[in-house]
Amino acid sequence: MDSLDYLINRDRIVATARWNSRKQVLQEMSGILAEATGLDQQTLLEGVMERERLGSTGVGEGVAIPHVRSPIAEAPMGVFARLAEPVEFNAIDDRPCDLIFMLLTPEDAGADHLRALSRVARLFRQDSVRSAIRKNPSGEAIYAVLCPNDEASNAA
Repeated sequence: MDSLDYLINRDRIVATARWNSRKQVLQEMSGILAEATGLDQQTLLEGVMERERLGSTGVGEGVAIPHVRSPIAEAPMGVFARLAEPVEFNAIDDRPCDLIFMLLTPEDAGADHLRALSRVARLFRQDSVRSAIRKNPSGEAIYAVLCPNDEASNAA
């Protein structure tokens, strides 16, 4: 199974977010990435909103993978939120989304950006992964699903 351990850590998982709109989701998640990287939240938000205007990042089955590139980002990084109530994301299957993985990559990371996006999409395409995340109430349990290869998440 794919692991996202190189993209995310426990501090960037929001287990039960009570955000009420796509804009609020993107704003809050941009804030988490800004705090983790020192990048400007407004710049990240504007970048991800611009990407959303090109076409929704709602990939179906209640999953959205918004993404943004930054000229000053140093490495691919993500933040994950499970929403208490799904929000409209204009997904390809017209279902609202409750599992959101926002990806930040360096602007010049063409192949790395595509690989990271592909890995996230492949993981969330699995019914078992979506189901496990929706059933697990804690950030620690969600981290274990997203990063099954991380030894610390498997330690008893």
